[in-house]
Amino acid sequence: MAIKDTEIDMRKMEERCREHGLKLTPQRNVIYREICKSGKHPSADMVYQAVKKKLPNISFNTVNRTVMTFAEIGLLNIVEGYGEPKRYDPNIGSHHHFRCVKCNRIVDFHNEGYDHLTVPDDIGKQYSVVNKRVVLEGLCDKCRD
Repeated sequence: MAIKDTEIDMRKMEERCREHGLKLTPQRNVIYREICKSGKHPSADMVYQAVKKKLPNISFNTVNRTVMTFAEIGLLNIVEGYGEPKRYDPNIGSHHHFRCVKCNRIVDFHNEGYDHLTVPDDIGKQYSVVNKRVVLEGLCDKCRD
């Protein structure tokens, strides 16, 4: 679901950038706003297409590096690409995804049972699990019809 421009909490972005020694640039502000407003788990190219309408001289490389930096500092989550370009999610809270196998639409959903999945012992002993997400796949309402 898209977020209205007035509902975007820019303080979160500003705080994370300061914590990591990043300057607060107009480009970073516009890129973050466009990701939040999208509501579609956008790829770097989708963000670039929206941002260049406001900043015509911005390069794809700048947008791509910025969204990757935002993911590295915990401002965005990377949604698995499934053979497609990486997609980005400004919702860093606990939630899960439904992905349409036909149109690649990604929808957030919450399920308390999924939030409390137990990590198998062999995985938990061998690896350090930092996140658990469930991805359901199928046909969305538009593609099913």
